[in-house]
Amino acid sequence: MRASDSDRDRVAAVLREHTAQGRITMDEFNERLEQLYQSKTYGELERLTSDLPDVDLRHRQLAKKSDKDAAKKAKTHAGVRAAWGAWAMASSINWVIWLIVSVTADHWIYPWPLWVMGPWGVVLLVSTIFGPGGSSQKR
Repeated sequence: MRASDSDRDRVAAVLREHTAQGRITMDEFNERLEQLYQSKTYGELERLTSDLPDVDLRHRQLAKKSDKDAAKKAKTHAGVRAAWGAWAMASSINWVIWLIVSVTADHWIYPWPLWVMGPWGVVLLVSTIFGPGGSSQKR
């Protein structure tokens, strides 16, 4: 029986998985891939993987999806950390300026850095809690 392009793609995915797991070398993978795209029947496709154990590609795709989710979470987490770092740095610089001006002035100076760090901090806090990947979202 003749094989379709999707059948060849499925066997190519199996060969890639076996290469990733170290069962076949890259040279063997390339040789089998050449034979794969020259194959016309199911029998020819089956010979390419007959010496390899069965692979459940559906299970492998679930793992890849969870890997993507983990990478997305890590990226979001890094962005949130960077935003909080920028907030902390700007707030620190403003407080140092306020402190220098307060010490050198003859009178008490209103703590204006609160107006810089307060609203920005509230926005960051709300976006950290309720934003994408926030802890209060249902999964």
